Order: sequence, then C-alpha cells, then structure tokens
Amino acid sequence: MFLLFDTLVVVAYHFLRWEWMLMPWQPLSLIGIAVAFYLGFKNNSSYERLWEARKIWGGIVNTSRSFTVLVRNWVNNDESIRKLNEDELDILRKELVHRHVAWLHALTFEMRKLKDWEHVASNDVVMRKVLGTEFHDGQFDKLRSYLSAEDHAYVMSKGNRSSHLLALQTKRLTELRQDGLIEHFRHLSMQQLITELYTLQGQSERIKNFPFPRQYASVNYFFTVLFIVLLPFGMLDVFTEMQHDYWIWFSIPFSVVASWVFWMMEMIGDYSENPFEGLYNDVPISTIAAGIEIDIRQMLEETDLPPIPKAASDMNIQI
Repeated sequence: MFLLFDTLVVVAYHFLRWEWMLMPWQPLSLIGIAVAFYLGFKNNSSYERLWEARKIWGGIVNTSRSFTVLVRNWVNNDESIRKLNEDELDILRKELVHRHVAWLHALTFEMRKLKDWEHVASNDVVMRKVLGTEFHDGQFDKLRSYLSAEDHAYVMSKGNRSSHLLALQTKRLTELRQDGLIEHFRHLSMQQLITELYTLQGQSERIKNFPFPRQYASVNYFFTVLFIVLLPFGMLDVFTEMQHDYWIWFSIPFSVVASWVFWMMEMIGDYSENPFEGLYNDVPISTIAAGIEIDIRQMLEETDLPPIPKAASDMNIQI
C-alpha cells in the first residue's frame, strides 16, 4: 500500500513536472513530531491497560492457590457435631475447588464476549476461529463437568454467571460453617479470599467494559494517516534538491520505511488497548485459567486432569 502510493506520487511529479506537489519539509517535520508524541502517549496508555490486565490475572492465580490450600486444610471435623469420614470431606473439598474452576472458566468466557469498540474486521474474526477464542454461549456447557445440575441451571439463568458462582461459593462456605466443618475465624479468612476474587473480577470487567478513550484512539489514527499521506510530498522536496535527477527515486524507499514505522506504532497501540478481545496480543487468560485448574486440582491429589495448555495454531500464540 505504502509502496504503491509513494511510487505514484514520484511518477506523477517526475513525468508531469507538477511543481505544486513539492511540500516544504519543515512544516511536515512538525506534524511528524506531533504525531510521534501522540503515538507515544497512546502506546504507553495501551501498554498500561495490557499490563494491568496481566497483573489482575496474576492476582487471580495467587488467590486461587491460597483458596485451595485453605479448603484442603481447613474443611475438617474439628468443630463438627456429625463427624464425616475422609472420603466425605474430600467430596466437599472437591465441590468447592471445582466450583472455583467453573468460576475461572466462566470469567474467561465472559471476558471474550466482543464489545462494539473491539476489532471485528473479517481477518480478526478468522483469527479468533484459528485461535479458538471466538465467543459463543455454548461454551458455558463446559461448566457442567464442575458443577451440580442444580448449580449449573441456577448459574445459566443469570446474566453475570461468574459473579453468581462466587455467590454460590459464599453460600456453601456459610453452610459448612454452620455445620461446624469450618471454624469461625477460618471461615472469615476464606470469605476474605472470595471478596478478593470479586475485586479481581471487577477490575478485569472494568478494563473489558470501558474502552480506550476514543479521543486518543481514533484521532491519533487520523493524524497518522494524514502524516503518511503527506510524507512522500515532503520527501520530494528534499530529494529534488539533490545534484542529479535520479535521486528523486530514492524518496520512494525512504517514504515507505518512514510510513511503515509510523503505521506499525499505530497498530501496536491499537491492538494492545483491548487485552481481552481474543486476538494474538491478548493476555492469555485461557492458558492462565487452564494452568490454575491443573495446579489447584493437583493440590487435592486429583489425577484426571486436562492437558497442559499448548500454543494455539502454528504461530506459537498463547491464548
């Protein structure tokens, strides 16, 4: 695209001798500096959104491990009136941990639901299919393997399914406390972790549901396109001052390289501002969720585990 446009400009000037096509380099350089500063601001802000999203999911990793350790060690007969055998206790522990795994996957699915401001071009749709990150409501059927039929039906009747899974978790912890299977202060500590999971979910939803401000995203795109369009005319002015006429043809590769650099900076910022849209620059929340599942289920000595996540497609991209 850049090569074709820049070549047309030079060919038109060289053969038609349209002197009006020469644009002084000084004002163009001022535009380029302004666009570069604007691009730098946009890219920094986009990276902050991406990195904040990664830190949030890092917090989910740590809190998930902490919750599982407490479930494994604190759900016991210490204060219960009706003593349960170890197999019955294991069933209760697995119920809590599996519900947490269901929450992880539900949150992952909800984060991949497309918003109007996210990338929906045909090549992006194809990329989601290749990566396996395309959202559809049938994904929630996966939760059946972690929940009872009653819990699954309840969650599927709600809008924000991950929030209601945490609500079910709180309800179940309260029941276990009332049965004496969790000591009072230990119950408070476990509930604090549920509250922390609510906080992390809310932070993740904040990034998902609030777009990068359009006055920075869209205006910067128009500025970049304007600069790329004007650039070959400014290059003409520079190279026509050279000693020989053939130097004018060197303006083409220089224009192409400069245009490509500015365009790539714009695209990097553009595709980093939405870290949960299911594309190659995303935070790999599916991989993170699968890794957490394997980790915490191994804490309960489970062996029937999902496979270790591998890179999607032939592009070595974690999703």
